Amino acid sequence: MTMLLDILEAGLDTLMEYLSLHVLTCLVPAFFIAGAIAALLSKQAILKYFGADANKWLSYSVASVSGTILAVCSCTVLPMFAGIYRRGAGIGPAVAFLYSGPAINLLAIVLTARVLGLNIGIARALSAALLAVVIGLSMATIFERGVKKEEEKRAASGIAMLDNTEVERPWHIVALFFVLLVAILLLGASGVISWVMKLTVIYFMTIGVAVILIFYYSRDEVKEWGRETWWLTKRIFPILLIGVFVIGLIGGIAAIYAPSHNPQIAVGELMKPYFGTNSLLACFLSSVIGAILYMPTLLEVPIVGNLFGFTTGQMAAGPALSLLLAGPSLSLPNMVVIWRTIGGKKASVYIVLVVLFSTVTGMIYGGIVG
Repeated sequence: MTMLLDILEAGLDTLMEYLSLHVLTCLVPAFFIAGAIAALLSKQAILKYFGADANKWLSYSVASVSGTILAVCSCTVLPMFAGIYRRGAGIGPAVAFLYSGPAINLLAIVLTARVLGLNIGIARALSAALLAVVIGLSMATIFERGVKKEEEKRAASGIAMLDNTEVERPWHIVALFFVLLVAILLLGASGVISWVMKLTVIYFMTIGVAVILIFYYSRDEVKEWGRETWWLTKRIFPILLIGVFVIGLIGGIAAIYAPSHNPQIAVGELMKPYFGTNSLLACFLSSVIGAILYMPTLLEVPIVGNLFGFTTGQMAAGPALSLLLAGPSLSLPNMVVIWRTIGGKKASVYIVLVVLFSTVTGMIYGGIVG
């Protein structure tokens, strides 16, 4: 009975620590930004650049950062990927979008930098964008679709027609709106200035956001923003809390067998022989585990930080980045859907490329940071 209570206590302690440190200053503003992206930016404005007749430089550039703009997770990216692929998008840009969508998710990148450290947060964002292009180009080189030019143009125009309902407004207003939202997030998560100064600046930036909404956005758009923010919150936040609690429980169980008997570092202690270095085996094993394990959006951060012990120094930087690059983009359920969408041969090559490049990138990063 005492052992069971200790395990439950470890789960609750992990959950309470997570809530106190990251929810108010990090997740709440990030959910509002993600909701604004989903409601106030046109997804079709991004998707229309994926046609095979589009400029290759522009197409891959858009695809590689589309996860930030579209704010998709690993589950919602699959039907979008299937849709643009079947409409005539090239295999390269489509796969770049498939990888980038969940890998460079705005919420995940912000949470990574906030919880695991700024360095690995930046490394994850840059590596995910780069790998999206590399993997997409590799797929395009191996599997040239050879679609007729007329069909490509027809597919691209079909996607572009979906943009006709988009409300026109000055681009600098849209840019200023999102700059203010991001600034609120960054300032709220920052520990550099005092709370009094922080709240004062956030107050005036919030007024700026309100003024833009009043004069440049309709009431229906503002309502849609609220609905999208709530939809993201209720879809992601409960799963995230359950996942963090389960991670704490696992730590409590591992504490029974770990030398320190400390649930906060127990799993890291047990896994340190496998993930404690930046070796090829450690990064490869981390990539494979990430590719197989299903991790809901944002849950990869506490898995790397708490479960595998990166925040306590039990997991090296290289394997940590490898898992962050492979984990959000692949899982066993994802593999099944991708397999059925593009066929077994293309899906197998894509999976191998994700694991391979995640392993190599983790080794390079581990070698740089030591």
